[in-house]
Amino acid sequence: NDGNAATVGNGSKDNQIAVARILKAHYYLMMTDRWGDIPYKSALKGSDAFSPAYDKQQDIYTDLFKELTEAVAQIKENEAGVVGDVLLNGDMAAWKRFANTQRMIMALRLSKADAAKGKTEYAAALAAGVISSNAQNISYAYVAGDPNNYNPWYNNYTVSNRNDYAISKTMTDYMEPKADPRLPVFGEVLAGGIVKGLPYGRNAAINIPAAYSRIGNNFRGQGSPMPIYNYAQVLFMQAEAAKNGYATGGDVAAKSFYEAAIMASFEQYGVYSAPVYAAYILDPAVAYTPVDGYKQIMTEKWVHSYINGWEVWNDWRRTGFPVLTPATDAVDSRGIPLRLGYPTNEAALNGDNYKA
Repeated sequence: NDGNAATVGNGSKDNQIAVARILKAHYYLMMTDRWGDIPYKSALKGSDAFSPAYDKQQDIYTDLFKELTEAVAQIKENEAGVVGDVLLNGDMAAWKRFANTQRMIMALRLSKADAAKGKTEYAAALAAGVISSNAQNISYAYVAGDPNNYNPWYNNYTVSNRNDYAISKTMTDYMEPKADPRLPVFGEVLAGGIVKGLPYGRNAAINIPAAYSRIGNNFRGQGSPMPIYNYAQVLFMQAEAAKNGYATGGDVAAKSFYEAAIMASFEQYGVYSAPVYAAYILDPAVAYTPVDGYKQIMTEKWVHSYINGWEVWNDWRRTGFPVLTPATDAVDSRGIPLRLGYPTNEAALNGDNYKA
């Protein structure tokens, strides 16, 4: 009730519940995209259901669309925002954009599985209000000066001194011929002013420092933020929607959104200038064409989404773009995984439902 100790001083009850629903949907989306069918309706009930049944991914998606829609409607911007909000600082309008942008992403996930449902949800999400400028980008802010909240890349490189990650040669081979101004942001600039990529997925031990470019400094400081959802991502989705028939405008609209997305990406990474941008979008390998438009949209979205490999993997599984080659030392001869296997303890702890 409204007098509950959990609600007093922590923001309005409706706003707290709405944020909880949005975040729950966010985590369940990540889980079902990773594993497919998972326990959902009977999960999280403790002793009432130690062995929860699995739900079909289609049913989970349907319920997540409902949860996000209802949570946005539940938000009261004229009431107190959520207190202690480390992501959006109690900005309830931003929480609406978070939910609607996620709904937009989910809708495009359905482009092959259920295009009619996806098109309806996409239009509703866009109308409800998604991220519409770089000023509204959503990132998780790690905390410089707090060892318990350092950026994980800072922990890896600087605290643990591991130096076992570098920008991939796959990425540098695409970006370098186009003189992409984001490249020296994405990767460490070595002696001679070069950014050198490392072939990914190697079993052999490789000495990286000074030989290959580690992840760029902007991504691995103590407090470097982790991007979650952003404006360029939304524009790339709008370009795809125009190209695949989710929205009107066809190739004319797709080209416009595609070019706007690249501009927003340049601006997000702090490398925009009119001449450099103009040269980039006119590069024959980048310039939008109706024949290669879908491939170009998804490939440039891949570049923009650097570090956020999770979203790129989801796009690649759905579209086949960018065109990727499995690692030389891939652990499975079938190629790049299309899903992850369930955790090994699932068969032991929830065996009957796992088998079913």
